Amino acid sequence: MNEREEHYFWEDDKEYMAIIADIKDHPFVTDLAYYKQHVHGNRLTHSYLVSYMSYRLAKNLNWDYRACARAGLLHDLFYYVPGEVTFSKGSHLRNHPKIALMNAGIVTALSEVEEDIILKHMWLATPEFPKYKESYLLTFVDKYIANEDFVKPSLANFSLSKLTKAFKTFIGKLVIPALSGRKHKEVPVEEKIELIETQKEIDENGNYN
Repeated sequence: MNEREEHYFWEDDKEYMAIIADIKDHPFVTDLAYYKQHVHGNRLTHSYLVSYMSYRLAKNLNWDYRACARAGLLHDLFYYVPGEVTFSKGSHLRNHPKIALMNAGIVTALSEVEEDIILKHMWLATPEFPKYKESYLLTFVDKYIANEDFVKPSLANFSLSKLTKAFKTFIGKLVIPALSGRKHKEVPVEEKIELIETQKEIDENGNYN
């Protein structure tokens, strides 16, 4: 594969690049460029978009943006084309987070939050509830990007206010009702409270104070 010459907008964020500096050049990460993701991009650019947009959103909300940046880059560390591989038990949707978590643990030591983010990032398609608010955030960003399906990630019209506003809707319409419907002992009460309070504090224009 020829060396990528295109410049991506996340590369201009020095703090973000410093956070992922020790993992971004690992072959387990760079090899993601060989795999198509969704319609237009590859798995590497998808992972960077999830990582960077999660980092920006988490930082705006005063959440653990470091965990979001690192886990976001590692959340899809699998090396096959969905639909071309079958599993003896479970589907791609259920199994690839487990594969990604195993591979991520080879790349770097993971915090408990980072592990939960990677393992639970397919929530809604899989039944296990995320334990941490950052896991819900990255789950949202992953689906948001898949729906947007950017034609050229480096030219993406990134809007933090638009992203934050959409996250408010995600929390209000999906997360809070799901957590209210039954008791989830695996989700700490303080995480539920902060999700609820955050949803209330994001205004209709996507601003958070």
